[in-house]
Amino acid sequence: MMLSSAISIRGLFETHLTVSDLDRAIAFYRDVLGLTLAARFGERDVAFFWVGAPRQAMLGLWQTGSGPQRMSLHTAFEASVQDVLGSIVKLRAAGITTLDLASRPTDEPVVLAWMPAIAIYFHDPDGNLLEYIAMLPQEPNSGLGVITWSEWAAKAPV
Repeated sequence: MMLSSAISIRGLFETHLTVSDLDRAIAFYRDVLGLTLAARFGERDVAFFWVGAPRQAMLGLWQTGSGPQRMSLHTAFEASVQDVLGSIVKLRAAGITTLDLASRPTDEPVVLAWMPAIAIYFHDPDGNLLEYIAMLPQEPNSGLGVITWSEWAAKAPV
């Protein structure tokens, strides 16, 4: 049941991932993904990054070690269509395997036709699933399911 006085949510501001080595994770998110380190708190083993412009969205990385309770999580980063398309070459140059929605290695992004959005997936050094995603201007077509970018481009005007 939705409250009649509910606040309208405009977007996601913050998300958190667990990591086994905070220094390695900082290097990955700063040097490979290009995020800006906002703050690091050594006493709590946590680092925060700005996602996009400072003060717009944030990613928190919490060091938890390698115990069996550690969770693998998923975070999607909004990007432009051109950046999603170009990300495969850049990720591979950094030694990162690009994945489709079923976590199979792929050479091209997928399109989630129900939205529609273009996306590519990959893992950080701790196995968290990351995604670059961009909304597409075309109308949704849920009948197409999840297809490759080349299949989408052949079916829908790009």
